[in-house]
Amino acid sequence: MRIISGVAVAAFTLVSAGLVGPAFAQASPAGSAAGYPSRPVRFVVGYPPGGATDIIARTVGIRLSEGLRQQVIVDNRPGAGGIIGSDIVAKATPDGHTIVLVTTSHGVNPSLYSKLPYDTVKSFAPITQVGSLQLVLVVNPSLPVKSVKELVALAKSRPGKLNFASSGSGQSLHLAAELLKTMAGIDIVHVPYKGGAPARTDLLSGQVQLMFESMIGVLPFVKAGKLRGLAVSGAKRSPAAPDIPTVAEAGVPGYEASGWVGVLAPAGTLKPIVTKLNAEIVNVLRTPEVHDRLFASGVEVVGSTPEQFAQFIRAQLVKWARVVKQSGAKLD
Repeated sequence: MRIISGVAVAAFTLVSAGLVGPAFAQASPAGSAAGYPSRPVRFVVGYPPGGATDIIARTVGIRLSEGLRQQVIVDNRPGAGGIIGSDIVAKATPDGHTIVLVTTSHGVNPSLYSKLPYDTVKSFAPITQVGSLQLVLVVNPSLPVKSVKELVALAKSRPGKLNFASSGSGQSLHLAAELLKTMAGIDIVHVPYKGGAPARTDLLSGQVQLMFESMIGVLPFVKAGKLRGLAVSGAKRSPAAPDIPTVAEAGVPGYEASGWVGVLAPAGTLKPIVTKLNAEIVNVLRTPEVHDRLFASGVEVVGSTPEQFAQFIRAQLVKWARVVKQSGAKLD
């Protein structure tokens, strides 16, 4: 004898009465997160292993797997400033088993490209802003400068001779340097890479001379003396590196360029699943182990609600549209 659940009976009754459509009847039994997740969760990162975004994803993913009681697999899909990874998730089944860690670039890309393979707002369900982070202006120790003022003076004496690395054309690390170029009136050459990790590798070897990079990616090298930290990009000094001045303090008044990271799911993901993911990730961010590790790396933990993160993304789109327009950057 086949047993029909009470939910199914109720849905059938409502459809029969013409009070709701068939779609409701089909969706209602699945409108709960009770059975979620039923298999490993794929955590897509649009950047190479070893970079700041990858480190954050793995730090959060390890503890998230405990809360979800399913393995969380970090899947690096680098390229096009995070667009490749985001596109994978935008087109994934919206069941909560595929999520993506995005960065400031998510709010920048719509202004850099005339067409993206997804809609930055409509193609995703915001989960939470993980945190905000400052960038650090670092140079290879072989470069004879120990401050932003000295760097600006050297660049002005050698126009077009100094080069800087970034994680990709038009991305936050690139735009931070472009903003410095504009505000300081210097001519330095951009060398784009497919992620912060390979860019940092060439900076350490001296193939490139300077770059803006996240604290989580370069502070260990600064502390070891392998890189020289000249300034942080925020409006105020970072508690993670209180001895490093801001760019504004160090000689370029008014300069400010900070970054952020957050988690998205595909649009159409059921609200109970979004709510569960938000709760679990926020719980992870509040654990002393994760919070302290991220804080020590220059990440100020946020842990916002899905609604707050959605509003934040919209504000970022407006902010970066202005910055990109002023810089003249365009990638197609």
